[in-house]
Amino acid sequence: MAKYQQLIDQIQQQISTEIWLPGEKLPSLREQVSLSSMSLMTVMHAYQVLESQGWIQSRPQSGYYVAPRAEFLNQPASHQKVQLAESVDINAFIFDVLQACRDPHIIPFGSAFPDPGLFPQRQLMRSLATVSHTLKPADALNNLPPGNEALRKTLAQRYALQGIQVSPDEIVITNGAMEALNLSMQAVTEPGDWVAIENPCFYGALQVIERLKLKAVAIATDPQYGMDLAELSRALGRWPIKACWVMTNQQNPVGCTLSKEKKQQLVTLLEQHQVMLIEDDVYSELYFGSEKPLPAKAFDRDNRVLHCSSFSKNLVAGFRVGWVAAGKHAQRIQRLQLMSTLATSAPMQLALANYLGTRSYDSHLRRLRQQLEQRKNQARSSLKRHLPATARINDSQGGYFLWIELPRQINTTELYYRALQHNISIAPGKMFSSGEQYANYFRFNTAWSWGEAQEAAVAKLGGLISDMLAGRSD
Repeated sequence: MAKYQQLIDQIQQQISTEIWLPGEKLPSLREQVSLSSMSLMTVMHAYQVLESQGWIQSRPQSGYYVAPRAEFLNQPASHQKVQLAESVDINAFIFDVLQACRDPHIIPFGSAFPDPGLFPQRQLMRSLATVSHTLKPADALNNLPPGNEALRKTLAQRYALQGIQVSPDEIVITNGAMEALNLSMQAVTEPGDWVAIENPCFYGALQVIERLKLKAVAIATDPQYGMDLAELSRALGRWPIKACWVMTNQQNPVGCTLSKEKKQQLVTLLEQHQVMLIEDDVYSELYFGSEKPLPAKAFDRDNRVLHCSSFSKNLVAGFRVGWVAAGKHAQRIQRLQLMSTLATSAPMQLALANYLGTRSYDSHLRRLRQQLEQRKNQARSSLKRHLPATARINDSQGGYFLWIELPRQINTTELYYRALQHNISIAPGKMFSSGEQYANYFRFNTAWSWGEAQEAAVAKLGGLISDMLAGRSD
């Protein structure tokens, strides 16, 4: 490990354990040189990295100070803890918002995807070219469900590195995580069944519920601690819930990660009620810090967790390759896939298996996490500079979304349309609930490179919000 990284880790640990409190002055550069026996250039580099990551702040002619604590929003007390939806009709609005993000002239703060420039495109194209030259007619058949054997074996090995025993035969390769989630829900429910979801939740869950004609029990989800398990327990006792869809790590939109203890409690609770858990875990590789969070699948002892993920958010979106560790449901999911999309693209599966075999993936992930953390801190700082003081930003240690609360008189759907007139997109709170309780919230994508255009867009967004607070038309 480089010396500057050792100093970074040491200071981060000291701040985390409250040796240095927010607002306190850190040792000066020369004092740190004396304390650490490192060169001035090494110490300067470490401090610059810590500042870019939001751990410390520099003050002209004064020195370096510990940055303010992260801010976490609370679940609004006025909101219902449990909300019922016997029908869901939100797909058209979601489609319009996502389509707007495709315009190259739009600043895509409302996008669901990270900046593709963060991905190793050249290496992936090299892998695709390699397998294309050796592709045989039989490969189309060999990569039908459950999918490419080498790719499934690699995924099983990555589960094993976290102490999770998943056989390659339990894994089904899918067309992205959305197909994995769709097929998983379809495998364990029938039209008219009740399912439990988070509130707010990933809009994909609402789309699946609408498509499969299911009924939703939306459980209050705290921006810091996640789903309210006490309310979930009461709901399980009142309604014949068949499945529960939860995003356990870096939840979209709020950003929270369930604690290890809470994941275990969730799995145990659902086992007691014989309810299936559809675990949406597409952001688990995008953690900040030294330890990858476990999925709820790690605590599955009754084969009730269908763990879904993909490479779309951390490696390549265009390949559309995901998977589900489905356990005893793997065969049913394969049959459902054969009746819908038939199979995931054989060349894309082979290319990913080839790339993962180069052992470059983990190096890429380390760089990606560092870049996302830096960009997230830049975006947060910009938002705090330009948004009205009444705006509150939920923090999270990972991913690339910020969940922002505005005063109750601000409707973020109206803000979305006003911002779109200035080529700025956001993801309004209406996208993440079947009701109106998040009408004054929006999700902000921080994964894109930061420059003058992004800074100006945030300043304009702040001005639009101020105009709405003052009752001025755009």
